[in-house]
Amino acid sequence: MTSHTSPAVATLGGGCFWCLDAVYRRLRGVLRVESGYAGGHVDAPSYEEVCGKRTGHVEVVQVTFDPAVVSYRELLEVFFAIHDPTTPDRQGNDVGPQYRSVIFTHDDAQRADADAVIAELTRDDTFGAPIVTHVLPAPRFWPAEGYHQDYYARNARQGYCQVVIAPKVAKLRAKFADKLAAA
Repeated sequence: MTSHTSPAVATLGGGCFWCLDAVYRRLRGVLRVESGYAGGHVDAPSYEEVCGKRTGHVEVVQVTFDPAVVSYRELLEVFFAIHDPTTPDRQGNDVGPQYRSVIFTHDDAQRADADAVIAELTRDDTFGAPIVTHVLPAPRFWPAEGYHQDYYARNARQGYCQVVIAPKVAKLRAKFADKLAAA
């Protein structure tokens, strides 16, 4: 059955973009995932510039999805399940402002969904600490260099992939098995 809805876009930052990329590529209804940078003050930043912590950019993924198959809210549920939204400017050993937790919204409905999900997680004390995720209007998105795209699939045996990304993919499979695309 073919969907007749227009694709939508979500832009999310939750640590290293390789992790988010690997997870979102596995969800049913996700049409495209692109790693990149958003939220800074330098045009067309390089990875080295962003890692230098002076551009203001966040490592993000831009997820193009079919809202008839996977909702924005479901994308946010996955987002909060696979990263720690309580640590400012860090995810595990990845430290710096480029790793901050942020949801860049593309319209008022996304803003409302993001605010509602954060309010629910806060009310339920899901993380046992305050959520520091920023919810901001989507700025310009700059695609990352080609070698960052679909990084996990091309480098699965690399140490970082084994230690950091593989457990997130396993968590996705365990917690969201009903939302996975066919392999």
